[in-house]
Amino acid sequence: MKKLPAALFALAAVITVVCSTPATAAGLTPLEQRWIAGMTPVLQHAKASGMPVDVVVQPQDAPEAAPLALGFRDGRCKLVLSLRGNPEGEATMQRLPAGLEDSALELMAAHELGHCRRYLDGVWFNLPAGFSAAPAPDGLSPDLQRAYLSMKSARREEGYGDLVALGWTAQRHPAQYAALHAWLSAERARDLLPGSHHDTLAWLKLARDPQALGSAPSMFDAALPVWQRGLNLDED
Repeated sequence: MKKLPAALFALAAVITVVCSTPATAAGLTPLEQRWIAGMTPVLQHAKASGMPVDVVVQPQDAPEAAPLALGFRDGRCKLVLSLRGNPEGEATMQRLPAGLEDSALELMAAHELGHCRRYLDGVWFNLPAGFSAAPAPDGLSPDLQRAYLSMKSARREEGYGDLVALGWTAQRHPAQYAALHAWLSAERARDLLPGSHHDTLAWLKLARDPQALGSAPSMFDAALPVWQRGLNLDED
């Protein structure tokens, strides 16, 4: 659940699965079919909403890649599955909450749509009006200062993506919200480096109660006020 460098798309022979393509598309492995089948409701929602989203399945082994990531190229969002030769793809499936596997895969796909929305709006890494980023700590070299500020920006985007994912869950699977919130929190706490790119626990704490996400019909609009509350804490 992280952004993928746009340079990846220079690779040849990727398999592109447009949202309307069945998960049984020729050439996909059973694991790839399983991930895509689980994400299909979110992909269908993206298509119905007019979001320019494709699913790209990497055909080469990618043992160090995130199983699911987002890239942006030529005005289109690319949900990239890197499951071949990647043990984390199967390990992630094994960690999904029992009986809620499809809903958890939807949550993961909705997280990536949160990133997509930010790219499409031209605000990736930008703070909302009225917010300003805290400076990097004193004593860092210029390179480390840039890395620190980039890490904080990525962390903010991950927080927004998680809240969009929970907004989807609150709207589509309200009875499963508590279990999926607990699972996502456990995933974020696993091997946690406090303050790092995927340390979104402050935002998840704010959204423990689905009522915090309000009643906005859009999962993006539902996430925004909670995200901004977390920004107030994060930039103090």
